Amino acid sequence: MTILPAAARAASLVSALAGAAVLVLSSGAAQAAATQYPLTLENCGRKVTFEKAPERAVSLGQSSTEILYLLGVGERMVGTAVWIGPVLSGYEDINAKVERLADNDPSFESVVARKPDLVTAQFQWHVGPEGIVATPEQFEELNIPVYTSPADCIGKDNSGGGDGVRNTVFTMDLIYKEISELAQIFDVQDQGGKVIADLKAREEAARRKIASADGKLSAVFWFSSAELDIDPYVAGRNGAPGYIMSALGIRNVIESDEEWPTVGWETVAKAVPTIIVAGKMERRRFPADDVAVKHEFLETDPVASLMPAVKNGHVVDMDAQAMNPTIRTIEGIEVLADAIEKAGLAK
Repeated sequence: MTILPAAARAASLVSALAGAAVLVLSSGAAQAAATQYPLTLENCGRKVTFEKAPERAVSLGQSSTEILYLLGVGERMVGTAVWIGPVLSGYEDINAKVERLADNDPSFESVVARKPDLVTAQFQWHVGPEGIVATPEQFEELNIPVYTSPADCIGKDNSGGGDGVRNTVFTMDLIYKEISELAQIFDVQDQGGKVIADLKAREEAARRKIASADGKLSAVFWFSSAELDIDPYVAGRNGAPGYIMSALGIRNVIESDEEWPTVGWETVAKAVPTIIVAGKMERRRFPADDVAVKHEFLETDPVASLMPAVKNGHVVDMDAQAMNPTIRTIEGIEVLADAIEKAGLAK
């Protein structure tokens, strides 16, 4: 049983938001107060001030980009970077109009060359104290404000490099905070409210779908592997996969606080997860980025192939974006709930 991410879910989000906008306008519902500039926000331990709504934004990170598209400010974007999959369904046209600076890590010079009046960053790995693109201060010296996703700094320690360690459990409230604050920065608060309301409704519907399975199942989330003959990157308990599993009453067999610890297949096999969730992405940095390679490994490796989840066909493909703290995390809940229901595991 391989369940692929449903583009229809993303399309329904676009449709729902459009319908909501019509409803609000026709009903004369109260509008949110307009942003008063200059606007100063606390963001990842820094004060960031915006003199006006941005007109030339550059986003580093697919989730940051897609949030801006959902907020309806794609026309005010002049560059994107750090992609691991196709853009959210329904936003292909606007995405094609925005220059892609790099599929992976852009240079500081390429970002500055777009003359942005805002840089958004999904990860401090790219723009942070040790950012491989730049530090926030490097941009601020050029009067370019930087906004970083709260999900990558609140309750998380990135000082050790890599994917960081979460000190507190991730929740979607951090993504809703990001949506709300970006809506305030761009003065599109009403649209931000609609995006958040739709995501919350979708999560609740997915929870109800398999409520009867609460506490009965376990899982491991496999993002990738640097090499197939070494330990895989699997999800720790405090990140987005942990939230997905918690939302559906599923136990994570990995107990590490690291975002993506490496854990041997022998250890995973001993934990006997009911389900293996395999990350699907277009990125090809590592061999196991390819989900087909993941499946071949699971079916042929002497240890992994004997796991009940593999033998019973309980391997679920999931968009890798859903495995990071993003708006796609809700899609991850939906995909896993659908897979569990179709496999009859909710009984």
